[in-house]
Order: sequence, then structure tokens, then C-alpha cells
Amino acid sequence: MEQAHEYQRDEHHVHLIIYHLIWCPRRRKPVLVGPVAARCLELLAGKCAETGWHVLALAVQPDHIHLFVRVWPSDSAAAVVKECKGATSFQLRKEFPHLLTLPFMWTRSYFASTAGNVSQETIQRYIAAQTRR
Repeated sequence: MEQAHEYQRDEHHVHLIIYHLIWCPRRRKPVLVGPVAARCLELLAGKCAETGWHVLALAVQPDHIHLFVRVWPSDSAAAVVKECKGATSFQLRKEFPHLLTLPFMWTRSYFASTAGNVSQETIQRYIAAQTRR
């Protein structure tokens, strides 16, 4: 994953928009394990690359996902979560039929926080610590 310490400049703006997002499977079931977790990581990385978002840290835990991502000024936290949940839900349920026992793949809720240069390292250390459990 890449670092993002500097402001991004384009034709009309200068920005540094970084979100820490967390969401859970329906009923907080620990279904994100083994090949499901690996495929979920691939799908999330692919969706972020496709939309031009830069993943700074990503951790798939059995019952939740942490995504630390740098986005464009036009992308709200809600839009990022919606895109990620939608892309992963469809594909995971298609590839892993046992996930069809959940009425929906993801809960409707999520956690969102913004981060800048000051707290970025702290969040990355936190997410890295989550993967060592």
C-alpha cells in the first residue's frame, strides 16, 4: 500500500482527503476467513484502483473490514462505502454460495472518520496491529 503525506494537486484543486472506513457482515457473522477474505481483499483493491482511490491500509478481519483510503474531493465517505460494499457483495455471494445464507452480505451501517497527515501513521499502525491477531 502506498503512503500519502503530500497534498494532491490537479487542475482546479489541492486536496488531501483520507478516510478510515469500517463495515461489518450482516449480523456480524465471522464469514470473512480463508479464501473469502483473500478474495474480498482482491475485490476491494481492484474497486479502489478502478475508481482512482489509493489504498493506504486494508485489513479484512473475520467480522469486519478496515479500509484506509485516499480519495478525490468529489467522493464522499458514503459513496466509497457504497461502491466497496456493492462490488464485494455481488461477487463474493456469487463465488461462495454459503454466503447466500445471509439475507444480505453487509449491514447498512458503517464507521467513517477523516484523517490527515497527523493521524495517518496512527491509523495505519492500528490497522496493521489488527492483522496480527
